Amino acid sequence: MEKGLLIVLSGPSGSGKGTVRAELMKKEHFAFSVSATTRGPREGERNDVDYHFITREAFEGKIQREEMLEYTTYNGNYYGTVKSEALEMIEAGKNLLLEIEVEGAMNVKRVYPEAVLIMLLPPSFAEQERRLRGRGTESDEIVNGRLARTYEEMEYLPHYDYVVYNENVDACAEDILSIIHAERCAMRRHPNAKEHYFGQ
Repeated sequence: MEKGLLIVLSGPSGSGKGTVRAELMKKEHFAFSVSATTRGPREGERNDVDYHFITREAFEGKIQREEMLEYTTYNGNYYGTVKSEALEMIEAGKNLLLEIEVEGAMNVKRVYPEAVLIMLLPPSFAEQERRLRGRGTESDEIVNGRLARTYEEMEYLPHYDYVVYNENVDACAEDILSIIHAERCAMRRHPNAKEHYFGQ
């Protein structure tokens, strides 16, 4: 069975990652990886459905044993993708889409070099700032912090395979699907194409 692809989608605040991911999920079926976390479940959340809720000791044990494909900390809690679950989906021929930060993306590439890294950007930095301030939900201090963070994130850009500009959500999703379809046909993913063709 042909392996699936591991697609990593990153982007600065205001790039529209969540909206584009939702549009992608409507257009094509992607496998969904349940993240592990050390935070407690919120009302209505179910273990192994919304998250794998595990202890800090268990999570750190997985890190030490290199059982995490990627992980990060947020508000004092760990969040991450269990490597065995992700790779099992890919080996089963399913495409797995991860929406993660740049540091996590670098870890994914280190653990799984075949991963396809896509950086999603607003049309320009000026447009990013306009979007963030236009939300009206965050203070100037927070917005300025997000904009400053963008400079740090752009330092990782050379490590990405593709950059896609999000001017229109539908067109942006179609661009990403085109990348995925092209990657499935890439020669490096079909090293036995000649043998397969001749039935050897």
